[in-house]
Amino acid sequence: MAISSITIFGVLGNIMSGLVYLSPANVFVRIAKRRSTEEFESIPYVSKLLNAYFWVYYGFIKPNSVLVATVNVFGAAVEIVFLTIFLLFAPPRMKIRTAILVVVLDVAFPGVTILLTHFLLDGDTRIDVAGIWCVIFSMIAYASPLSAMKTVVALKSVEYMPFLLSFILFLNGGVWTLYAILAKDLFVGIPNGSGFLLGTAQLILYFIYWKPKSSKQESEDQQITESLVSNPSPV
Repeated sequence: MAISSITIFGVLGNIMSGLVYLSPANVFVRIAKRRSTEEFESIPYVSKLLNAYFWVYYGFIKPNSVLVATVNVFGAAVEIVFLTIFLLFAPPRMKIRTAILVVVLDVAFPGVTILLTHFLLDGDTRIDVAGIWCVIFSMIAYASPLSAMKTVVALKSVEYMPFLLSFILFLNGGVWTLYAILAKDLFVGIPNGSGFLLGTAQLILYFIYWKPKSSKQESEDQQITESLVSNPSPV
């Protein structure tokens, strides 16, 4: 049986989004090795887990959208692992703050919202409301790359905007935008079309402001870069 174009782009999107979810792995390897969260923040990972929950729900309730759900099931599992590591090694005050954020934003809020959406609404209305939540949280996630772009222009330097992350954002947004066009899915298309444009803009800025630097400079900048640049929504 022939594989549809929607399935092909959905599988490619799963691969790209999986890479986006895994991209902060080096940060958590570092945290585990040093047994300290240092200056890193938990908020990007709390928000990504929240976003993943809503995309999982949307993917399961919308017909023929299981590929939207699968990558976010994986992403949710990755973020849970990351947050567990963070909670293990965070100092007491940060640990309490992160635990409160997780309970409120990753347990209570999505649990109540999804239950109310599921049992009070039905049919297309339920799907549309779930899709709107997905778009809202995905667009909020793009505040980080916008901030990085502002920093690049202000400093005329790309040291706080890693090329690989910008390139993955570009590819991920492009693949999922094509998927959305083929599947006629506006809720997938809006955030990923924005992500594709944002990734394109970041690559343009990168080539405008890129300057070669020594490995010593790269080492000194690494911690600041990791702490300032969080990942946008994968889907």
